[in-house]
Amino acid sequence: MSKINIHDKYIPLFKDESRYFVITGGRGSGKSFGVTVFLLNLTYESGHKVLFSRYTMISAHTSIIPEFIEKIDLMGVQEDFRITKDEIMNLKTGSSIIFKGIRTSSGNQTAALKSLNGITTFVVDEAEELVDEGTFDKIDFSIRSQLKQNRVILILNPTTKEHWIYKRWFLGESVLDGSNLSRNGVTYIHTDYRDNKANLSASFLQQIDTMKRKRPDKYAHQILGGWLNKAEGTIIRNWKLGEFIPTELTCYGQDFGFSEDLTTLLKISVDKHARKCWVKEVYGKTGLNTSQIYAKNKAECGLDLIICDNSEPRLINELKVLGLNIKPTIKKKGSILSGIALMQDYEIIVDKNSQGIIRELNNYVWKEKGEAPVDNFNHFMDALRYALMYLAQGINSGVYVIRALIPLIGLFYLM
Repeated sequence: MSKINIHDKYIPLFKDESRYFVITGGRGSGKSFGVTVFLLNLTYESGHKVLFSRYTMISAHTSIIPEFIEKIDLMGVQEDFRITKDEIMNLKTGSSIIFKGIRTSSGNQTAALKSLNGITTFVVDEAEELVDEGTFDKIDFSIRSQLKQNRVILILNPTTKEHWIYKRWFLGESVLDGSNLSRNGVTYIHTDYRDNKANLSASFLQQIDTMKRKRPDKYAHQILGGWLNKAEGTIIRNWKLGEFIPTELTCYGQDFGFSEDLTTLLKISVDKHARKCWVKEVYGKTGLNTSQIYAKNKAECGLDLIICDNSEPRLINELKVLGLNIKPTIKKKGSILSGIALMQDYEIIVDKNSQGIIRELNNYVWKEKGEAPVDNFNHFMDALRYALMYLAQGINSGVYVIRALIPLIGLFYLM
């Protein structure tokens, strides 16, 4: 076996007896390299079964397993492993690494993951994408092998301080950003590009230097891996967590999806004079058919009004026939931008349990040229826009300026 050098900061992975390992870092920090090498070495000890997961994992054999194969080649131990599309097994010991997503095209598979037998190490890569602490806990509690050290490893690029990982392991434990230490059964490992310069190209380092000079805030977050008070470049910034307060102006907003995209339902109430909007998530699920949407909506909404996406007229009609009080939004030229401007004009108070909404607010950004939002992290945002425009239409008429980090897009009038 050829020797591979990893940074000394990753040595605790091999030596510490902690249950939890929280591994943070910015771009080019080498954190994925360090963890991959550790996991491959772990398989040389018999009795280990590693569950390597991401919130969304469509095809491990094209996205993740090649990174492991690269390290296996560097170690010169190709003959020691059998590799399939979702598993790497060490033939000498029988220990293995299996790859499964928490969310798949068929929906959330938390129940399937926590029922896996004999898992000794649970790895969550890109853990910032996992916004539901409850989902994590369900799998975490299933890692309870009595024969081997149990490890739960979270690998992430820090996002905002609203994330449950920050609140639980940094704020809750009084641990500072960028710490390398062990405390209360948790090992913290943090690296940045300065710990990995030998493996980075000259052009990449030059890019970093330019960002450091021109955008020190972006450098601190994306490169050094610092936590943000608010997400960088997001469209909707005027929001906070708080209790949902119903008002006289209350309705539901819905966006339709199916296989990959979420079908979402949320409840909003508006105080038009105070320019406040309270919002609470009801559900966000993939793969729902008409009868399932009806059942969920009927149980929550009764005969209350739902303002929905207008791109599914057949589905809307079927839901109406079944007895829902559902009405399609009116889309006109420029209505997306007008709706965003309206959302920016209100203070939005989000129920603390609305993890899907929080996730989208932290990731809802403009396209590079700024002419429209990126078509991602927008299913709750669209539902919110439909409902808010309906409740405010004809009341908040006038000029709205869309605020963004990019050059001014323009002025749009609500119709």
